Amino acid sequence: MTNKTNYQLQRLNLADAVVSKLQQQLSLGAYQPGEKLPSEPELMEQFGVGRSTIREAIRILANTGLLSVRQGSGTYVEVQNGISEPLTQRLKRATTRDLDEVRVLLEVKIAEKAALHRTEKDIEKMKAFLQRRSEAAIAGDTEEAIRNDIQFHISIAEASRNDILTDLYKTFAEQINKHFREVHRDTATFISSQRLHESLLESIIEQDPQKAMFWTTKIPSPSNGTGG
Repeated sequence: MTNKTNYQLQRLNLADAVVSKLQQQLSLGAYQPGEKLPSEPELMEQFGVGRSTIREAIRILANTGLLSVRQGSGTYVEVQNGISEPLTQRLKRATTRDLDEVRVLLEVKIAEKAALHRTEKDIEKMKAFLQRRSEAAIAGDTEEAIRNDIQFHISIAEASRNDILTDLYKTFAEQINKHFREVHRDTATFISSQRLHESLLESIIEQDPQKAMFWTTKIPSPSNGTGG
């Protein structure tokens, strides 16, 4: 029973890997809408997996609407109105500048809504993360400063009471986190931008959406290595 279960898990993991590679090929235009995919034997050779793995991957992509299986004809690429790959994967290919532009748009709207909808519990969370951010920056702990900086902004997103905005911001935060670790070699920028973050928090506490939006735009951008 254990061996059978392990085999099934291994097959599913292989299928997921094939799904990911095919999604990438589709997003890069390797196959155009309406175009027929290579045959099963060709895909088996291309990815180095068995027939059952290829069929499972095709089934998964067909269920998501990326592919259509036509009996007796083959598998075809479906016409897509949106992006043809998961957002998290698409963001990995985005430039820092593009990511930052969208991040700012999200943060401005999130700050506005947080000022309108925040609760006392939200304020406590934001204060705690901002305090830890300051303490870590003063102590020279870059990793901890980055972690609490990002958690501070996520807590603002959660205070917006818009689940979609919150999920979008958390997705972007994963890439921001990676970029912060690349550009911040010390905590100097976290120290210098602490007061701006405190002003943002004060405007949210005061329930002033205009000020919250204003202070959000004043916080330096991570795309130029001065963010936080």
